[in-house]
Amino acid sequence: MRELIARIERWETARPFVIARGAKHHVDVVVAEIRDGALLGRGEGTPIYYKGDTPELALAALQAMAGAIADGTGRVQLLDLMPPGAARNALDSALWDLEAKQAGKRLWELAGLPAPKPLLTAYTISLGEPGEMADAAREASGRELLKLKLGGEGDVERIAAVRSAAPDVRLIADANESWNNIDIEKICSEILPYRVELVEQPLPAGRDGDLRHLSPAIPLAADESLQSRAELGEVVGRYRFINVKLDKCGGLTEALALSHAARLRGLGQLTGCMLSTSLGVAPAFVAASQGHYADLDGPLLLARDRPHGLCFHGSDVDPPEVALWG
Repeated sequence: MRELIARIERWETARPFVIARGAKHHVDVVVAEIRDGALLGRGEGTPIYYKGDTPELALAALQAMAGAIADGTGRVQLLDLMPPGAARNALDSALWDLEAKQAGKRLWELAGLPAPKPLLTAYTISLGEPGEMADAAREASGRELLKLKLGGEGDVERIAAVRSAAPDVRLIADANESWNNIDIEKICSEILPYRVELVEQPLPAGRDGDLRHLSPAIPLAADESLQSRAELGEVVGRYRFINVKLDKCGGLTEALALSHAARLRGLGQLTGCMLSTSLGVAPAFVAASQGHYADLDGPLLLARDRPHGLCFHGSDVDPPEVALWG
């Protein structure tokens, strides 16, 4: 009989991780383990605080599923039994891992996907004063793709400083809902010369209707405004990309379905992650193989990672080893 074990773990960040909503010095994740005889499937989720999720709530949600897991509940059933979020992501990931071990196959074989290749991943530059962000960008200028955390007022100066410090890197940006009182078309035109390729979530979730008649010079991506397939219709015509995060949509099972539905709607895909260890990012790697941009640097922002963690070399990240997941 299958047994579910769940716990909260704390992981320190390598340096303060700063976005428009505040700074983080550590991240609390929930871990789900499903033991079936000699086999153990593992998964990790990071509760998204702006959705009202907490590690304690996620742990309670996991513990409440112990009986269902013992009775044989599978990934597809979870979509009806649990809401999207970190708890379902951790449990979905553990089930994928267990299924792969039971079948003696890699996860992408089970999912009917091509064997993945290394992916180019963005590296995040935390929000700060222009000079601070320029120093961080200069330090990371050997990477091919940087993601800048923005905060509203002063963003043009931040981007200009980063571009001066790292003239050859590719840039994407995340406004984290901070452009609430900013002319979006105007600021996109102002930062276009600095070769910014994409801007995530300029307005607060719920304000997406304000984008309908805009034609910004830089493509916009929905992050907080797009949690799962349920919101997909709301972003069409307002955004050109979506950010697929497994902790938002509730696991790889939903993420793959969301990716397929988005492609049918003509939307591009950025696959992101929360602060997390390689165990949390490994399933996102599989989802990212279906998209255009990958932002999978979560483990690089921590002071340490799990054993057998993802291998980052230069700007690329390799597929997860079987010893880690999948």
